[in-house]
Amino acid sequence: MKIFQVDSFTEKPFKGNPAGVCLLENEQAESWMQNIAMEMNLSETAFLIKSNEGFNLRWFTPKTEVPLCGHATLASAHILWEEGILEEKKLARFYTKSGELVCEKVDNWIEMAFPSRQVRGVETSESLIDALRLSGKEIKFNLYDGNGEILYLVEVASDKIVKELSPDFERLKTEDAKAVMVTAKSSSKEFDFLSRFFAPSLGVDEDPVTGSAHCYLAPYWGKKLKKSELTGYQTSKRGGVVKCELRGENVIIKGQAVTIFKGELINS
Repeated sequence: MKIFQVDSFTEKPFKGNPAGVCLLENEQAESWMQNIAMEMNLSETAFLIKSNEGFNLRWFTPKTEVPLCGHATLASAHILWEEGILEEKKLARFYTKSGELVCEKVDNWIEMAFPSRQVRGVETSESLIDALRLSGKEIKFNLYDGNGEILYLVEVASDKIVKELSPDFERLKTEDAKAVMVTAKSSSKEFDFLSRFFAPSLGVDEDPVTGSAHCYLAPYWGKKLKKSELTGYQTSKRGGVVKCELRGENVIIKGQAVTIFKGELINS
């Protein structure tokens, strides 16, 4: 079985978000996939196997399986085209726990059709403010509660706050949310909004670039900015650009990818 490491949402090596991609020859036990994900020690490792007209796809963090992952989906499509498993003009079709996901290569960008998800405003959580080490009154709390997921989208007053944020990850683990997105309108004309993504309860203190987060961020900022096409920048240490287009019930998430290495599993 072949395994790859791909940097997603970047055109430069060692930027964006690294993902593992494992091409399975046969179905494998969930415990085996979890062990491989722990061995790779990346925020997510994708496992795919041919099925009908597409591929069954699952994603694992070093700690658990997740229902949706953007950067590892992008990495999976990238590998299928780069390795010649799919012709570049063919769609990459994935069957996942979040439904069918389709990727298309357009010029040097990969476009992924992901579900659009709406958040709702909720009361401020003082414990979460403390865990994020935020201060000040200009904080807007929003919540997504669906499909067994609880995620917070926290808008703050400036992108400077987003960049300088230094959460208490041990305290974040005790919160009810699986993940927290912190975001602000961009002060740069190059981007519409900035964000960061924290999920210590899933074994990922901070995810470098989170495609699936833009299922929430793009509709949120699209409504506020009255735009259907947006460009986000996830301002982690590695950083990455995510282009988004609101299209009906979907968010088209666009990114680039570069392969870092590939190998074979010989003792698993």
